[in-house]
Amino acid sequence: MGDAATDYTIDELVVTALAKEFPDDTVAFNGAVSFVPVCALLLARATHAPNLIWVASSIAVDPQPKEIGESTLSDALWDGATMLQSSAADFWAYAQSGRMNSFCFRGAQIDAFGNVNNTVIGTYEQPKIRLPGGGGMADLGCQVGRIYLWSTTHDRRTFVDKLDFRSGLGWGDGGDHRQRLGLPGGPRVCVTNLCVMDFHQVSKRMRLRSVHPGVSVEDVIAQTGFELVIEGEVPQTVPPTREEVELIRRLDPTDARKREFA
Repeated sequence: MGDAATDYTIDELVVTALAKEFPDDTVAFNGAVSFVPVCALLLARATHAPNLIWVASSIAVDPQPKEIGESTLSDALWDGATMLQSSAADFWAYAQSGRMNSFCFRGAQIDAFGNVNNTVIGTYEQPKIRLPGGGGMADLGCQVGRIYLWSTTHDRRTFVDKLDFRSGLGWGDGGDHRQRLGLPGGPRVCVTNLCVMDFHQVSKRMRLRSVHPGVSVEDVIAQTGFELVIEGEVPQTVPPTREEVELIRRLDPTDARKREFA
């Protein structure tokens, strides 16, 4: 797509890296506080995946918003939509049938197999912190075939060896666990502020695929609370091009994506 940008910021690198993961047959919908995935979906649709279908807030099909508002569940995202579903509940049948095939998860805790906690820190009965909740993660993690993870806080508090609570299912206990449960697909990738990780084909454990410019493999290991799969020399994440940066700034003129990096 052109020459590499020299003035990109970490949010633009993360958005670009996530956008590249969405193929042209993506039919995605978004949840709450999903500024990075919304930007990534818009970027993918504007570049390599023109046939990508995005259902904003699980309501508006293929909108063309002028900007991303204060919430990714807001009707401010619905401008120019080809149709509106009558309620947010309508999307469940499409998710269960696989017609909506992609969703992005972020959690307060993520483990080595892509399972996510967004419910409690501590025990469920006597939590130290009560988190916002799964918001459908328990169902969507089992029903949606393509799960994409992201986090702007890659540290040992987020990437933990054991979740305090499993709000959303990734690869479960690893290996063929998800397959034995009869569930479709599973997590494909996890994009963070330090690196891009995918999952080992057999063990389903997180594998370090690339490190962002200025980040070393040792940096990622130090900030991860579980053992990563590392195979050979780990390359650098491809930085965004000037065209991609210009598109991101046009698609998100109010810098909504930066709210996740505060």
